[in-house]
Amino acid sequence: MIGAADIREWRGHAVVDEKGRRIGTLESVYVETASDQPSFATVTVGMVGRRRLVFVPLDEAVLGPGYVRVAFAKALVKKAPSIDTDGVLPAEDEPALFAHYGLRYARGAGGERRLARR
Repeated sequence: MIGAADIREWRGHAVVDEKGRRIGTLESVYVETASDQPSFATVTVGMVGRRRLVFVPLDEAVLGPGYVRVAFAKALVKKAPSIDTDGVLPAEDEPALFAHYGLRYARGAGGERRLARR
């Protein structure tokens, strides 16, 4: 997992899959609410006028000069749950996001949501 030190600087970086194929552009980072560690990125995909943000986990991601390489195939990422470019992930959609990538989902101890945008 990459650290949270400079997540604001990641915005605008290319996001590539494990084989180096470009997926899109990093728009924002969602952190775990319990630890404030980066957990998911939103990636701008689509054509002008039909852009959307898809989510991709940052587990095993590698930060390079001008890019973030994620550990998931481009095809899987493009089929991930998405939001409008000016939207936010509703709390009730978090379980489906985790399920898409085969990740375990559990709310916080107090029932709070798991992800927050940074």
